[in-house]
Amino acid sequence: MDGGVIALILFGSLLLCIGLGIPVAFSLGGLSLIFGFFFWDGISSVDGFVLGSYGKVTEFTLSALPLYIFMAAILRYSDLAEDMYEAIYRWLGGLRGGLAAGTNVISAIFGSMTGIATVATATLGVTARPSMLNRGYDSKIISGTIVAGGSLGVLIPPSIIMILYASEAGVSTAQVFFAGIGPGILAVVVFITYVLILCYFKPEMGPAISRQEKFTLAEKLQSLKGVLLPVSIIILVLGSIYAGIATPTEAASVGVIGAAISAGIKKKMIWHNIRQMLMMTVRINGMVFWLLIGATAYAKIVTVSGVGEWFAGTITGLEVNRWVILIGMLLIFFFLGMFIDPAGILLMTAPLFLPVVTELGFDPIWFGVLFVLNMCMAYMTPPFGFNLFILRGVAPDISIRELYLSVWPFVGLYILVLVIVMLFPDIALWLPENFMN
Repeated sequence: MDGGVIALILFGSLLLCIGLGIPVAFSLGGLSLIFGFFFWDGISSVDGFVLGSYGKVTEFTLSALPLYIFMAAILRYSDLAEDMYEAIYRWLGGLRGGLAAGTNVISAIFGSMTGIATVATATLGVTARPSMLNRGYDSKIISGTIVAGGSLGVLIPPSIIMILYASEAGVSTAQVFFAGIGPGILAVVVFITYVLILCYFKPEMGPAISRQEKFTLAEKLQSLKGVLLPVSIIILVLGSIYAGIATPTEAASVGVIGAAISAGIKKKMIWHNIRQMLMMTVRINGMVFWLLIGATAYAKIVTVSGVGEWFAGTITGLEVNRWVILIGMLLIFFFLGMFIDPAGILLMTAPLFLPVVTELGFDPIWFGVLFVLNMCMAYMTPPFGFNLFILRGVAPDISIRELYLSVWPFVGLYILVLVIVMLFPDIALWLPENFMN
């Protein structure tokens, strides 16, 4: 059978299953078993799928996933955000839009500690949003800032999505981690600049705190104690990787210990919180590893059926500029991000897109950063952006319409960052090329 026909059947069936509401992991795995019977040696194909999936989920690189997720769970229930927000409030509250700008800084710090997008969104929805509402901030700019800032969790290392990408692309996890630092800082700067300029010309959207609320220098310096624990965790994790003391997997265990010590100092290691931490860890790990099992089987059937080879040959054989093909892939990521979770998008598209990226001569680490920037938008683009539902869950008074409208300016800012990183690859590649060899 022609590769194009098989591809149409394979991907058409997948989209149909997802459209019917079947979880992505079981859509991938179930279809692989069905098509494996017809395209790969009948019933014996099950053995190949089982062995392949087992080999994938037991890779040493992926053993970092449960640890980073556990670290994120500990930090989620440690209330570190409250102390960080107090420091931001004292230092930046006197500026128009200062609290919204500071929220982006806290989101970046949380991203550097947790590796997932939802923790910062949920935490700041509880802590930062009421404070900004009480001080007259526009509700849409609050929601947009929190949702967009939370999405930084997958861009700034350590990132769960980056670990998955490195595993699929066969590249160094550490290099992908450090490639995300430059674009992450750029995104934070772009967000802060936008918020400060907007609130300067429209002060009613983000008024400065009153003179009576302003703090002395001594009070501002005292508040910096709340930043010490989070910064220490970041230094422990990224510093140990950069210094060559630990691999990303080993650094994850260091991060768990640091997070547990921080939670202990905050007196949050009580039974109720420990139970919540463990439940969050098991729930997210279960979701991620079922996705990996299904996706590994799916990648196998894409390979043995000849679809992957057909797709790569068709795309690279097009007489168009390679940048047009790259932009086409990014647009597909953007569209899929409106409906499917980022891990699912990666595991669905990797068997097709990664060979094309290599064939076209693009750096896979740089392409990984572009993919992750797209996934930052996936967490916030309607109708099914995860962070939209996370914020609505902790702030049910927000209308869906307002929530959807609030994120589009920040989606535009993410697209701006994506374009800048495309035009200037060294923003992503300078650190891994010069410090990680």
